[in-house]
Amino acid sequence: MKKSIVVFDLLFYLIIPYLIWNQGRDMLGDYYAILLSSVPGFIYTIYRFVKEKQFNVTGMFILFSLFAGTTIDLLSGSAGRMLWNQVFFGIFMALLIFSTIFIKQPLGMHFAVDIAYLQGEPRNETQALYRKPEFYKHFVWLTALFAFRSLFQAGLKSYLLMEYGVKKYDFILFAMKISGWIFGGLITAGFVFISVKIYNYHERNKGPEEPGSKIQAEPKI
Repeated sequence: MKKSIVVFDLLFYLIIPYLIWNQGRDMLGDYYAILLSSVPGFIYTIYRFVKEKQFNVTGMFILFSLFAGTTIDLLSGSAGRMLWNQVFFGIFMALLIFSTIFIKQPLGMHFAVDIAYLQGEPRNETQALYRKPEFYKHFVWLTALFAFRSLFQAGLKSYLLMEYGVKKYDFILFAMKISGWIFGGLITAGFVFISVKIYNYHERNKGPEEPGSKIQAEPKI
């Protein structure tokens, strides 16, 4: 299942957009070719959203990012303006994610609560556990990594635009996807690290085993 997700991610987020851009730019122009190349990823993201029933903080964040970004693209009017607007939107998203730390609602923690809830854990109890200082500090750092990813990618895209311009959109597309996957790996490692911490906490604090009781064999995050 995970292998098929990787294949579909590559197909809808990179391969098909590249083919649309490469084959359609002469006929459609840069702006409409870039705009059309984002359609497969948009449809695929909506499909994944509905299929995985992400009607929670995680899902709402994904939908907001998707619809806000698409609206900005549609209103841009030209390829160059659209790509620069994506840079500014990336900076806005970084500031928005950072702000969740300052209001003590780190986004990374809510993502983890949603994952645990989908695995059958009570939402309120899970959030209370994750707010313990020994876990909360890690969720703050994880949220900061989310924000830094948006900031870094905005900076990378602005550099590539100044260096190569819209004509090298295919190179910009590949560079952005690769950097996104690298950050995705770091974020996944962060979730695994916190998951192990929580698992060890449960192991230290579980009571004596009762007859017929089931012991959780792996962390639920």
